[in-house]
Amino acid sequence: MDVLKNKRNWKYVLIVQTLLLVLIGIFCTTLGPADISFKESAGIILSKVPFFQNWFPADDYSYVHQTIIWSLRMPRIVLAALVGGALGVVGGTLQGFFKNPMADPYVMGVSSGAALGATIAIVSGTAGFLGMMRIPVFSFVGAFLTTWIVYSLARVGQKVVVSALLLSGVALSAFLSAIMSFLMVFNAEEIDKVYLWLMGSFANKNWEHVQISAPFVLIGVVCLLLFAKEMNALVFGDSTAQHLGIDLAKTQIIILIFTSLTTAGAVAVCGSIGFVGLIIPHVVRILVGPDHRILLPLSFLLGGTFLVVTDTFARTFLAPIEIPVGVITAMFGGPFFIYLLKRKKAGL
Repeated sequence: MDVLKNKRNWKYVLIVQTLLLVLIGIFCTTLGPADISFKESAGIILSKVPFFQNWFPADDYSYVHQTIIWSLRMPRIVLAALVGGALGVVGGTLQGFFKNPMADPYVMGVSSGAALGATIAIVSGTAGFLGMMRIPVFSFVGAFLTTWIVYSLARVGQKVVVSALLLSGVALSAFLSAIMSFLMVFNAEEIDKVYLWLMGSFANKNWEHVQISAPFVLIGVVCLLLFAKEMNALVFGDSTAQHLGIDLAKTQIIILIFTSLTTAGAVAVCGSIGFVGLIIPHVVRILVGPDHRILLPLSFLLGGTFLVVTDTFARTFLAPIEIPVGVITAMFGGPFFIYLLKRKKAGL
């Protein structure tokens, strides 16, 4: 364990996890009704990459298999990796920001706020000047307002009260879910689309969804990584961070903006998927310690890997019936959250 916490080994940990994510992603493309080997799947994927096209010509592979891998399975896996990574990074950020191991975008209601924004965009039915970006934009507004409200309710002076944080997050999440249910009652024709945001699913996702999500997720994640040192200082308290020359108010608002942006990019395309941001940062923290400079990028990679595997299980376990991936993550996350509560209670 101490070896992994050595800064000189960080890059090797990240390289290994990146390779693991790629290999698992390729392997998951082979799973499904069509019998496609790992070698053929890897070749089809590489045939679409400009640098490798001379070594892996597309004509060497079945057109049907190319369609299955590249048009059906691959965008779904890429999207799952993006969303899982986004939720992992946001969870790690919020846990450090609030100094609370139970903070994550689902528990705190941030995902519900983003989902409500997406729901409003769906039922409104008008694209306006935003076009196809209206759903992620509305999601961002919902996520940011929810984060700000929870933060304001939980903050007393210069301190965030843990009990108030959890209670306000759970209460606000329930309230926002009730609003979504209310909108569904009066928009029955859109109920199937709204149901997606309540359960979380990657069904019927394509490259267009990846193009919608990727800018929000990648910009948000990169900007959060740039503030990793500031997050390390915030863990030791606001006064310590100020003594280290950090503009507290500016840093806090920037972190809230980019956690909201990242969450919106995830929720806008697949709905509210819970507990990924709770579980993954804890696992990473055990492996590499609390330094956000390694915690956040590794949370992105491990979160992406976790959701790719979880979604593949969701679509193949009871095939042709598909389980919403949010149901699977909740099965993992619910007991884990109870474990954290018991451990925290034992430490009091």
